[in-house]
Amino acid sequence: MNLDWFDRVTGELQDSLNSICEKYDETGSMLIERGAKHPRIDFFTENGEEIRDYFCTLFFDPYNEEFYIHSIDPEYGQVSKVILEDIEDIIDAVHESFHDFMDDDIAEVELVDENVDTVYTEEDEVFYEELDVAWETPEVTAYYQENEVEVTYQFGIAQDTGEGVIRRLHRMFTEDDMIKDETVMSFGKEEASTLIAMVASHMDAIEATDYLE
Repeated sequence: MNLDWFDRVTGELQDSLNSICEKYDETGSMLIERGAKHPRIDFFTENGEEIRDYFCTLFFDPYNEEFYIHSIDPEYGQVSKVILEDIEDIIDAVHESFHDFMDDDIAEVELVDENVDTVYTEEDEVFYEELDVAWETPEVTAYYQENEVEVTYQFGIAQDTGEGVIRRLHRMFTEDDMIKDETVMSFGKEEASTLIAMVASHMDAIEATDYLE
């Protein structure tokens, strides 16, 4: 495992980003995780309550000695690996992710201001039951144990809002019946990269789930 290229880039990255972008210098930070199987750099902003909003995760493959990021196809919801060849490509990718995040954050604040009178509570009818979704993928099996349990995921687009929708179906099989638990989550395009970065950044910490316990 060779981390020379990783160490050289991390040594230059913060100063390079600060020098080309005044806004990043004011609000952007990065956290280096050198001990992971694929070392990574998490980029985030931090608000007054010390809550971090991650906008990009840069991974390093120590065996091939290359940096890469994950990108999502907004049409099909598929995650791809984008290899960054040199320091300029790395800086450009992080810089672009930062401004995409900041622009989307501003747009979200403006949207909230325009709809300040709209409030949803637990007493309202379930919002997703009224959602008209065009499912872009079939149910994809994430976990299966014959005659015991099955967990599937499905990705779609809400027709009225254009948001992405993830549906998780958890089926438990008994001798006499099948118990189904359904969870649905919607998210805007501006949120997708943050979701990917958060999950990818903490994959090493996630433990396998025993669905039968």
